[in-house]
Amino acid sequence: MSTFQLNAENLLCPMPVIRTQDKIATLQSGDILEVTCTDPGVLSDIPAWCRINGHKLLDSGQTGRIITLEIEVVHEEED
Repeated sequence: MSTFQLNAENLLCPMPVIRTQDKIATLQSGDILEVTCTDPGVLSDIPAWCRINGHKLLDSGQTGRIITLEIEVVHEEED
């Protein structure tokens, strides 16, 4: 398990979600992705995307204008 960072600051919807999706596609199950954003829409968009795609939102918060989300990557096992 490794931790990775994604800077999606100053990007507007839907780009933070698209960048998150693209980065998670390159990671392994169990990896952690820490996403930083400034678009307040991510507080609902990224958790919804995680639920739909089976990833775990571990934490989210905001300090000033910086929003941070911590996601555990979960990829379904292939047969």
